[in-house]
Amino acid sequence: MSIRFDFVYWQMIFQFLKENYAIVYLSPDEQEVWLQPTRERKAPLIRLVRTDMDWSVLLKNDIERALVAVDEWRRSQFRRQLQVVNIYVMMDPPVDDWEWYVHRSFTTERVQMQTFVMHKNNMYAILHELSMLFHHALKVYVPDDSPMLQNELQAFKQHVLSFAERMYENERRIFESGKARFTYVFIALQIAMFFILEWNGGSTNTLTLIQYGAKFNPLILQGEWWRFFTPIVLHIGFLHLFMNTFALYYLGPLVEKLYGSFRFLFIYLFAGFAGSLASFLFSPSVSAGASGAIFGCFGALLYFGKAYPHVFFRTIGMNVITVIGVNLAFGLVVPNIDNAGHIGGLIGGFLAASIVHFPKERVRLGQWLAALFTAVVTLICLYIGFQRPPADQAQLILTLSKQYIDEREYGEAEHMLTLIHEQDAEAYKADFLRAYIRIQQKDYDGAKQYLYDAIEKKRPFS
Repeated sequence: MSIRFDFVYWQMIFQFLKENYAIVYLSPDEQEVWLQPTRERKAPLIRLVRTDMDWSVLLKNDIERALVAVDEWRRSQFRRQLQVVNIYVMMDPPVDDWEWYVHRSFTTERVQMQTFVMHKNNMYAILHELSMLFHHALKVYVPDDSPMLQNELQAFKQHVLSFAERMYENERRIFESGKARFTYVFIALQIAMFFILEWNGGSTNTLTLIQYGAKFNPLILQGEWWRFFTPIVLHIGFLHLFMNTFALYYLGPLVEKLYGSFRFLFIYLFAGFAGSLASFLFSPSVSAGASGAIFGCFGALLYFGKAYPHVFFRTIGMNVITVIGVNLAFGLVVPNIDNAGHIGGLIGGFLAASIVHFPKERVRLGQWLAALFTAVVTLICLYIGFQRPPADQAQLILTLSKQYIDEREYGEAEHMLTLIHEQDAEAYKADFLRAYIRIQQKDYDGAKQYLYDAIEKKRPFS
């Protein structure tokens, strides 16, 4: 094969690398290369082949082989459709009638391949066609023969491969903006809190969970705003702890290295808050767990996919989307899973990431707009949550109050009973419990008054 057209082949590779393409496959003999777009996901995959074929049947067989290989690659990348530009760089074309194979449509159900054969007689015409197809000028030249041409080719080839390697290193450094620190702090916190819960009544005990800060709507409505955050480090049972710790161990370092530690801290806490807020709006149940914050990490990765779609889909993209889909579907099918908290955390993580953006980049207008939008949405959700009539949780409150009474924690029981409104149909039961507490405290006059109140409240519902 002519060294002069080897030069053309490597110039073509270099041209595409400079136009935001990256090498995804290079054959062992370096005579075939696949280049994938790094900015525009819908741009075609490019297959460049340096070859000299005497007969058109060899061209036909290679096109068919390439079509199968590209379709397998498409499936591995979870791409629905794929456009391929297949370019052969030759000194001379096949001696028989080869044009028919180039103009014939070689396609599968999901892959469309357009083929060009570039040789010494049509090189500039093909370059013009390709420039029109890719909307940028492709400029190559055929060098003159010289004794040093082989050395020059090797030097140029090394330059091209070094350029491709630098592109890869620049992408890799995106995932190494920081070190995982706060991830392990949160893992240690949630493990420590699990043992504290177990030591003080059990992590599956609703009363214990509420005492240590689980999301409980009536107490949030009483002003205990910290319950939007404290559930992040509480877990209900060992399996719940294990699953969330496992997820955080693998997911947290990736997000923290991507965004940096303090950005990660903001993303994780805001996503946890957003998950608790969504649960506050849509679920009356007592809830706890790091799931909202962990889904926030997924949301941050989705924002990364929005900012760097070329890197996202070539690396972690489809895995992230698949895991999110599986977990949301799991939450819809399995009972007692707070899917509102998961979705809230996912959205919160995306919004938080859009506010902090990425390290070593200037603050942009989009970040200010994201912060404004997030603040407005958060305030609206809080207003709705605090202004709408609370869900009827009288039975749960009465049950919890009885547990406090059984443990002789009368002050906590009284505080819990204040969460039942006077107009509630169960309000008379709250007065009976208050009367019982007064009796235990030897306050018989107070007990008598609460019993009268209970009878009066019961009468309209009799």
